[in-house]
Amino acid sequence: MALSFSAAAKAEICRELPAKSCCALAECFGILLYSNSFQSSGIKIITESRDFAVLLPKLFKRAFDLTFDGYPSLAAPGKLTFQIWEREKVAAILAAFGFDARDLVSLHVNLPVVEEDCCKAAFLRGAFLAGGSVTDPGKGYHMELTTTHQSVARETEALAREVLPFKPKLAARGGAQVLYLKQSEQISDFLTYLGAPLAAMGIMEARLEKELNNKVNRRCNCDDANITKVVEAAQEQLAAIRSLRAAGKLENLPAKLRQAADARENNPSASLTELAAMMEPPITKPAMNNRMKKLVALAKEETA
Repeated sequence: MALSFSAAAKAEICRELPAKSCCALAECFGILLYSNSFQSSGIKIITESRDFAVLLPKLFKRAFDLTFDGYPSLAAPGKLTFQIWEREKVAAILAAFGFDARDLVSLHVNLPVVEEDCCKAAFLRGAFLAGGSVTDPGKGYHMELTTTHQSVARETEALAREVLPFKPKLAARGGAQVLYLKQSEQISDFLTYLGAPLAAMGIMEARLEKELNNKVNRRCNCDDANITKVVEAAQEQLAAIRSLRAAGKLENLPAKLRQAADARENNPSASLTELAAMMEPPITKPAMNNRMKKLVALAKEETA
């Protein structure tokens, strides 16, 4: 089964384990703050990404030197759940982020953990892996990070502003806090920053394809409109010529107008440029247009 665009972006990010322990810690911080449950009573991380599921135990081993108490089977279909319920492990993880398991009021982004720029990038990678998604660019442009903690969302927004040249928007949705981007360039830049340049390139390719298709459609619509105008003008000219001929007026017109009338009758679908080239001697398109306008005006005078 082919990966979704969002799953492919996460798979790309999961290819590399952070080289520095501080970055591993920051990435785990992002994961936990955007996971399903991060409390003193236990930790639960649920994902559908097999690539993330492979990376997760390695990250926790590097950051905390501990293992999960509950492991899913990677061969199992559907969602995968990782859990830690041993109190000593949970307390050690909370302490690593400056939290006290005995007095945990609310979660927030502890700034010393994300002080360095490399750690800020690692934190945002973790947040995206655990609570992020990105829409297939063929369907639209939307990327978001979702957490249940209001303070975490606000502080992540402030952190993102420090390292990115644009500001994510913040909204509430059904009890959750959502940071989101809806511009293709911003989503592409963010994916590149997170370590998914191929996904970022996919965003830009989709945008260029849409722009090209729009240009082609506009050109086709313009051409169709021009063809309609040419056909309508030719029909008006033919009607005028027939009217003048029926009234016996055509034979009395100047030679250049009779020549123009004959050319149009014999070539009803020809353009003005083509008709102009048939004149003896050949004339310009504006000159041919003037002759046709004169014939139409004379026919209108005749029927007035």
